[in-house]
Amino acid sequence: MSTREEFRHIIRIAGVDISGNEKVPYALLSIKGIGYNTAKALCYILNIDANKRLGELTEGELKKIENIITSKKIEKIPSWILNRRKDYEEGADIHLVTSELIFYAKRDIEREKKIRSWKGVRHSLGLKVRGQRTRTTGRSGGTVGVSKKRAAQPGGAQQGGK
Repeated sequence: MSTREEFRHIIRIAGVDISGNEKVPYALLSIKGIGYNTAKALCYILNIDANKRLGELTEGELKKIENIITSKKIEKIPSWILNRRKDYEEGADIHLVTSELIFYAKRDIEREKKIRSWKGVRHSLGLKVRGQRTRTTGRSGGTVGVSKKRAAQPGGAQQGGK
């Protein structure tokens, strides 16, 4: 059991500063690309108590978490938890975090634009891509419609006629 002197309040994992006061699964949520199910699965795989605070973990446990998160390929985890199944280039199931996730998403969009697929055309035009309605929602720009005339001052026109 760790003592109060060993407790760390801020821990850096995968380039992200995380509060040591949160429980391990909830602390890992602050890493882009790690959701609650993934965090719980990582705790289960690494035999880390999910009720422990992140600041209470040993240096070895933190290294194991760091290594498995940054490795892209997480063994002993169901493929439905991974965020990139059947990668376009590698053909394998991988899990991306932080800036890699953003980079791969941008690269996918650019590939779709280049091959002029339906999704690519919608992205290039700035329209909705996944089949949402566009008739009433997702509008940009100013409003278009009937403009009201200025309301006449009450009694203003009547007094001038006397």
